[in-house]
Amino acid sequence: MTEKISLKVNGEEYTVSVPPDEILTDTLRNRLGLTGTKKGCGSGECGSCTVIVSGKPVNSCILLSVKAAGKDILTIEGLGDSDKLHPLQEKFKDHGAVQCGYCGPGMLMASKALLDENPNPTEEEIREGLAGNLCRCSGYVKIIDAVKAAAQEMGK
Repeated sequence: MTEKISLKVNGEEYTVSVPPDEILTDTLRNRLGLTGTKKGCGSGECGSCTVIVSGKPVNSCILLSVKAAGKDILTIEGLGDSDKLHPLQEKFKDHGAVQCGYCGPGMLMASKALLDENPNPTEEEIREGLAGNLCRCSGYVKIIDAVKAAAQEMGK
């Protein structure tokens, strides 16, 4: 049994049929072909699957797709592109904040949600805003520096 739902993802409308127990990560990756959202722990602990739903960062691995119906969803594919990176993507690149690349999309989306809500965060507020995202490679210093630099650039 499937349910037909409408999703607005990165500004585009989609109608898909999903089983009632399908998570948003799987719908994005397998039905819409948006593979930038990573599937990590599957239990909402690592943050690699973070997307922005109605302005808030959400672990898409624990959100049922049917619960996302009708909501505005932003994934890493909607943040910027190779012709024009978002300032956060530029600063992550400039500061070497992405190493293996697995946590990167989730970190970027959590950072975007943070800066949308608080365009001039302190270091402590950045740490708090990224607390739900785990990174095994960077030690977080480069990520925090990148978010600070992006906030400064975006605030100009």
